[in-house]
Amino acid sequence: MYLPYRRQERIFLRPGHTLMTPHSPGARECQTITGVLARVGDKWTVLVVMTLRERPHRFNELKRAVEGISQQMLTRTVKALERDGLVARTVHPTVPPQVEYRLTDLGHSLSEPVLQLGAWAAGYLTAIH
Repeated sequence: MYLPYRRQERIFLRPGHTLMTPHSPGARECQTITGVLARVGDKWTVLVVMTLRERPHRFNELKRAVEGISQQMLTRTVKALERDGLVARTVHPTVPPQVEYRLTDLGHSLSEPVLQLGAWAAGYLTAIH
């Protein structure tokens, strides 16, 4: 007997922890929020934002400051952060051109809750282990 493939529907959580299907009211908002949280919760995004919180950095400075990041991953991360309005890229007209990255106001606003989350993690590290 042939059973046609049935595409599974995604289930989303919204405030209040009720389940939603893609056709439920509020599902579009939930998907959007999920995308934003995926961007700002990424390991490299958090480390780059926290590094740039101190001051603007040139690309290689940033690469040295963010331990373990590859050049390709740093390039992807800063491009995505620039696209999302969290980081501003400035090219200085020198030979060779110098590129500097700094947080925008939106990026600085993100660094505050990230700092609080880091403080929470440090405070509860032993309880978590």
